[in-house]
Amino acid sequence: MIFRWSAALAMLAAIGMPAGNSAFLSKSLSPVPVTSVKPTTRNARSVLYMGPPADPTAPITETYGEGSRKYRRTVYTHNEWVKHRSSDRFAKNVGSFLNSGIYKQIGGEVALCTGVAVFVWAWNLLVGGYQDLSGAMHDPIITANWAMMIGLPSTPFTTVSSSLGLLLAFRTNQSYKRWDEARKFWGLNINHTRDLNRMATAWYGNQSDFDGTTFMEPSTEELAKINPAERQYLLGQVSLMTWAFVRSMKRHLSPPAEDEEDYVAEIKARLSPDQAENIISAVHRPNRALYDLSVAIEKLPMHFVRKDAINTNLSIFEDTLGGSERLLSSPVPLFYSRHTARFLLTWLLFLPFALYEPFANSWNHIVMIPSTVFISVCLFGIEELATQLEEPFTILPMQGFCDKIGANCDEIVSWAGQGQDDDADVVRQNLEALMPSR
Repeated sequence: MIFRWSAALAMLAAIGMPAGNSAFLSKSLSPVPVTSVKPTTRNARSVLYMGPPADPTAPITETYGEGSRKYRRTVYTHNEWVKHRSSDRFAKNVGSFLNSGIYKQIGGEVALCTGVAVFVWAWNLLVGGYQDLSGAMHDPIITANWAMMIGLPSTPFTTVSSSLGLLLAFRTNQSYKRWDEARKFWGLNINHTRDLNRMATAWYGNQSDFDGTTFMEPSTEELAKINPAERQYLLGQVSLMTWAFVRSMKRHLSPPAEDEEDYVAEIKARLSPDQAENIISAVHRPNRALYDLSVAIEKLPMHFVRKDAINTNLSIFEDTLGGSERLLSSPVPLFYSRHTARFLLTWLLFLPFALYEPFANSWNHIVMIPSTVFISVCLFGIEELATQLEEPFTILPMQGFCDKIGANCDEIVSWAGQGQDDDADVVRQNLEALMPSR
């Protein structure tokens, strides 16, 4: 009897359980140099790196969960796409299995299901008999009348598995759609900030067409000759306020503890003290920055029809901001997420009871334990992916978007623009030759 108990305990030990914002024009129109946006160093490492840090000295909070989300803000270039398509991608992904933040995040749930599987396996060996390492069969250790082997038929699990698959597929698809929609909002921001500054630069100081057709009434006074210093200042304000809007939007969609300090420092570094204070003290900072951008556009010397065309971009910014706020404040309906989580956990907790008999051909049915681990990792992993994608903004490289927008706008407003090119006469002659008669 002592040998039987020792053998059973030895088998249990061998298996082990897994461990578990403002006035724009100053009184003086002295030239204000356009400053370039420099990417912040805080996220420099994460721009092209995906996944939590592999450094064992990194804080545990940085390797999975909320702390690891900032390492998933990937931006791909051609080099990254080459690596993404490499033939050894499967080996690399499998090799990083133990470092995966997703799998670390679901470790508790997997350990719980594995514990149930170990319990089912050990109990059935104790009350039903077992085979030792030499192949000899032994009688049950627990022989009481109440001690019976435990198990479930597989039919209930196969019956509802398709329903569970549909729930997980819909949950994942909806979460990805939310991420995709957020990325498209920022794509619109990038496109239309360029468009806005391009039109402001090209149309600055122009009130007539190239063929001399005037937009003004005959009594309207002609615009004065362009003052280069004034032009540099006013277009510089348009560029700055464009950047201030997207940077304020990024802060609006980011956790305060992560971005507030950097945001205030960047705004104060680039804007005048009054402008920075007006934006920082506003209740809704993106709205204030957008208002300041509208004021900067209104101060540009050009016909109101062209200003209207430029202001169309501001309406698009309102839409991207409102759409992003909708995604941030409205998750997938909680009753759906909760039912899916309850269904999945219950299904996986009872699955080991149905796996004991199918693995009768393995030594003491032991393959049911790694099978439970594998199935749990796969299904819990799918649900975790959906949860991580559901709130997209803390895994989007929004700081990189803002830096890119700021640099692009600064470059655009530095161009000569309408009436400032050395070859303006040549351009005018070419357009007149191509323009149909009216």
